[in-house]
Amino acid sequence: MRVITGSSRGRRLITPSGDDVRPTTDNVKESVFSIIQFSVEGRVFLDAFAGSGQMGIEALSRGAEKAVFIDNSRRSLDAVRKNLETTGLAEKAEVRNGDTLSYLSGTSQRFDIAFLDPPYKTGLLQSALMRLPKVMKGSGIIICEHPFDEQLPEQTGDFVIKKNYKYGKIMITVYSQREVDGI
Repeated sequence: MRVITGSSRGRRLITPSGDDVRPTTDNVKESVFSIIQFSVEGRVFLDAFAGSGQMGIEALSRGAEKAVFIDNSRRSLDAVRKNLETTGLAEKAEVRNGDTLSYLSGTSQRFDIAFLDPPYKTGLLQSALMRLPKVMKGSGIIICEHPFDEQLPEQTGDFVIKKNYKYGKIMITVYSQREVDGI
């Protein structure tokens, strides 16, 4: 696993060991950032259910102003912190240990881009989607990684599905507000 492009291009990232972490493949990560390539620079990125933190780190490497990493696993957050130090991006990051759903319910932070990749088929994705609109900026983008056979709601708050992208058994679903184009 590596940073694809930007200021930390080519840097290797570590992944926490164990079956509970399922890193996004480089192919899917590259596709996600192709989708949002003109929307990252200067933005605030949420890497919920962060795992190794590779998605938020990729966003920072590509010019995001800030990334917030949330995970309830200390082992995962240790990997996120090490990866941030390896890439030299720690000063632009906020690493939060805790439950993503609780964070979304209580934060006053607003995000331009949110990436959600919770453990599959646990209901966490749908629960996070219900809470997410209140912490998103109006021009925000929500990106969900999930199994291709898991259905997501067509709408969450003012955000609607703009497009689905299938990569083998993985689906990327992109939400934005109705009037926001360019995705």
